[in-house]
Amino acid sequence: MALMITDDCINCDVCEPECPNDAIYMGAEIYEIDPDKCTECVGHFNEPQCQQVCPVSCIPFNPAWRESEPELRAKFERLQAAKP
Repeated sequence: MALMITDDCINCDVCEPECPNDAIYMGAEIYEIDPDKCTECVGHFNEPQCQQVCPVSCIPFNPAWRESEPELRAKFERLQAAKP
């Protein structure tokens, strides 16, 4: 399952550079996560890096975007193959 950023986000800018898939971007009011790019850091790290650095703990798992470990790994491999 991908991650999401809640309305508790304070726009502190620490999560965006931590994302190895460039899935985090500034939305209309707060940062957002593109679920098509979010692998929960599978393939890069053991834990989601954005969750580790968030000072207000506003990055939970997105219950509307459920993915298994093999699905996340496959997404990671697709994203890596698409990099120039």
